[in-house]
Amino acid sequence: MPEKNEDIRIGVFLCHCGSNIAGYLNMEELAEFAEKLPHVAFVQRNLYTCSEGGINEIKKGIKEQNLNRVVVASCTPRTHEPLFRSSCGEAGLNPYLFEMVNIRDQCSWVHMKEQENGTNKAKDLIRMGVAKAALLEPQEAIMSEVEVRALVIGGGIAGMTAALALANRGFEVVLVEKEEALGGMLNRLNRLGPTMMPASDLTAEKVRAVTGHPKITVFTHARVSEAQGFIGKYKVDIETESGVKKVDIGVIIVATGARAFVPKGLYNYDGKRVVTQLEMETLLKDGLAPGINNVVMIQCVGSRNNERPYCSRICCQTAVKNAMLIREQNPAARVSILYRDMQMYGVENEEMFRDSKARGIRYMNYSPDRPPEVEPDKVRVYHALLGREMELPADLVVLSTPVVSQEDAEVISRLLRVPIDENGFFLEGHVKLKPLDFATDGVYLCGSARFPSNIREAVAQGLGAASRASIPLSKGSVVVEPIISVLANEDACRGCGLCVALCPYGALEIQRTEKGRKVHVIDVACKGCGVCAATCYQHALSINSFTDQQIRSQLEAYLG
Repeated sequence: MPEKNEDIRIGVFLCHCGSNIAGYLNMEELAEFAEKLPHVAFVQRNLYTCSEGGINEIKKGIKEQNLNRVVVASCTPRTHEPLFRSSCGEAGLNPYLFEMVNIRDQCSWVHMKEQENGTNKAKDLIRMGVAKAALLEPQEAIMSEVEVRALVIGGGIAGMTAALALANRGFEVVLVEKEEALGGMLNRLNRLGPTMMPASDLTAEKVRAVTGHPKITVFTHARVSEAQGFIGKYKVDIETESGVKKVDIGVIIVATGARAFVPKGLYNYDGKRVVTQLEMETLLKDGLAPGINNVVMIQCVGSRNNERPYCSRICCQTAVKNAMLIREQNPAARVSILYRDMQMYGVENEEMFRDSKARGIRYMNYSPDRPPEVEPDKVRVYHALLGREMELPADLVVLSTPVVSQEDAEVISRLLRVPIDENGFFLEGHVKLKPLDFATDGVYLCGSARFPSNIREAVAQGLGAASRASIPLSKGSVVVEPIISVLANEDACRGCGLCVALCPYGALEIQRTEKGRKVHVIDVACKGCGVCAATCYQHALSINSFTDQQIRSQLEAYLG
């Protein structure tokens, strides 16, 4: 940081974002305003600052205008801040002498019909950004070595796919499965739609490849009981039948899958005459018993309600597939599917749906206000199109129940310090930007642990998670942003442990020093969320690039 304030030279780059910003804010007025702010030496407007031309203008401005701070007023830092930071670094400026102001999401998009108000708000944000930029200090990225070994929790199709993908790239993999055998729910399936491939063939192929791979160590009837550390340096305890195994791990993939909901108390479910689709798989695998000539399937049993409001996505595909297999085993059988909505995404699934109709499978829509009624030898359903109640003879009733999260999902969530959503499924870092990553670096997810997925999706996600996990493994080290918590005032710290208890990433610990109990920041694990600094009543902790002085300068700039 320059010793004298007058040595600070800030460049402000205003992005039009096409018409996203310029269509609603007065850009010329913003530029004139920015030119008059303290320490601002250069102001430039760009049509798209994130384009190659816009990036080159930032680099050019840094060099030709001798800028030592850069402020970009454009869209969201979530998507573009890394790009602008790296551009500053390429021009010879420390990347952390950069500040970004979001005048799109916070101004133009929320004040589309209020140009004057939106422009004035943008002025406030730019003034605050410039005030903070003047106090920014250079930071250095943090490097940490990575243990070149991956842990995959869950031995279903997603977990086995991820393990094989990593092992085939030469990385050691430890695969932990809580059941006696690998395969997960795949072991209970008959055939896989829409190709009708025997599920046992795929299971046997994958299990053979996994167990025979020299880079994969498999633990069945085992569970992860402890996981401490951070990306690159996890210490994991695995409980097995022969005792606890301690393993050093670099990255972790969560592929714990899901389970089928058991509809106890619904539609006279008894597991014999009224069964679930998963139980139907076993019946089809063993061969339908004689005398089953009328089959009624009921969709959305136990889902799309107040308790489980989500659609499980794969139930309809399973019902159509099994209906066709019933007709294959007994061409004389009458199969009726009672549905609310049919979810048959994908071209091949749509073709299977049309083919099922051509083969005589009947579909009847029912309203959740008047659900079907299952009786000893028939099913009553109100046909909305015909406007009357119908009686369908039923030798067998099949209930399509949702896929629900595993019972131990919450335990794994606490163990790895990763979130689950309101339905118990694991929550990704960002649905678009990080769909297979957790917010916690070094932990990834795939398959139905994330949300109900069919076999193809589980395989694709397993490959994707392995691809993401292989990045730190192949590099052998990770670079962590230095915008993290620091113990700015060691004497003020009382070692109370409040910050340690509140840290969502496990990045703080209490150590005994010559000065007594003091908090220690595990810099690689810290995400700079600021919870610790905000709750420290002694003000011992601070966040790089978000110091009290910098935040105070922003507030003063706004209030002034």
